[in-house]
Amino acid sequence: MELERLLRSQGFGSRPECRSLICSGRVCVNGELCDDPYNDFVPEGLNFSVDGLPLIFRKLVYIALNKPPDYECSHKPKYHPSVFSLLPRFLLTRDVQAVGRLDEDTTGLLLLSDDGQFIHTYSSPKKKIAKVYEVSAKHPVDDAQIAVLIKGVQLNDEPSPIAAAGCERVSERLMRLTVTEGKYHLVKRMVAAAGNRVEALRRISVGGLNLPEALALGEWMWLEAADLERLAQRD
Repeated sequence: MELERLLRSQGFGSRPECRSLICSGRVCVNGELCDDPYNDFVPEGLNFSVDGLPLIFRKLVYIALNKPPDYECSHKPKYHPSVFSLLPRFLLTRDVQAVGRLDEDTTGLLLLSDDGQFIHTYSSPKKKIAKVYEVSAKHPVDDAQIAVLIKGVQLNDEPSPIAAAGCERVSERLMRLTVTEGKYHLVKRMVAAAGNRVEALRRISVGGLNLPEALALGEWMWLEAADLERLAQRD
């Protein structure tokens, strides 16, 4: 693949924009400066850099973001900045989308991708992907609340009770709650129906993938093959 086409596929603009990057000496391939936009390379596994930023050719993009509070999972936010403002331009050019949404005040693990099938799989309620949340509650968490959440709570606009896939008390006002559905404000509504109130909410895992401890609020990381394998694990 010609280098200018390769850069375009990775989100670095139109072909003329990519040609300009290359001709101005801002692109290296395998550690060597390359100023010929028509040089051919095998893209799979190719190491390159743009303005010193090291990258690997990726046919599709998979990302984990540690979402901070007061950000909206929308390209057109209404009241707060968009989570997409935390990503570099080349990812936005690739039309990376959030896999489902987290409320503006909810923090933690948010997946993003430009792979339509991946987005569908991990956002579809029919797939029953487990999502684990740390719930900071206003009132002490007792055994009765845990039991009710596991048995199922009746929400006002639902035809039948919704049960947590797992629930455990971590400390006096902290519980770890697992759900497999993606309904609007689901965790908050479930906790309220059990007689408590959510003060803070953080998603710590999706499927078998945990939020990396080293990933600070507002930071993102590539998901590699091993991460995707963990993500696909159901148990």
